Amino acid sequence: MSMSLNRAQIIGNLTRDPETRQTPSGRSVANFGIATNHRWTDASGQKQEKVEFHNVVVWGKLAEICAQYLKKGSKVFVEGRLQTREWEGQDGVKRYRTEIVADNMIMLDRKGAPIAGGVEGIVDREPAGIGIDEEPPAEEAKEKKSPKEEVAVEDLPF
Repeated sequence: MSMSLNRAQIIGNLTRDPETRQTPSGRSVANFGIATNHRWTDASGQKQEKVEFHNVVVWGKLAEICAQYLKKGSKVFVEGRLQTREWEGQDGVKRYRTEIVADNMIMLDRKGAPIAGGVEGIVDREPAGIGIDEEPPAEEAKEKKSPKEEVAVEDLPF
């Protein structure tokens, strides 16, 4: 039996405010960027740093929570799965975008501790953070198959 795992966990700062919209079926979707830093010492003893930028997509109730409480500069823990979308641009060139489809988010303050107040009541109900119950891929597939509610890649806000 083969085993498969697609899980991503990052802690970083939002590079922009969350952008939110509703799908034609009324489901919320939010997207934002998170920057993470990688620091190391190279062979000559010089300290080096590289910033990685991650695209994050959040669906459902968690998207609404992110839109309400997160802003550019917020420090967060995000957990989810990696997904790569591909589409053809108007210029005929195939484009790719790898993103984290998040199903868990924990707000952190500047010292890396959970923020007190604000979303505390929500966090209390879900000790591992703030999650969503439904499975996004099934919901996305259902939306894409409905002829009345076709979601084109060009219509996505990211």
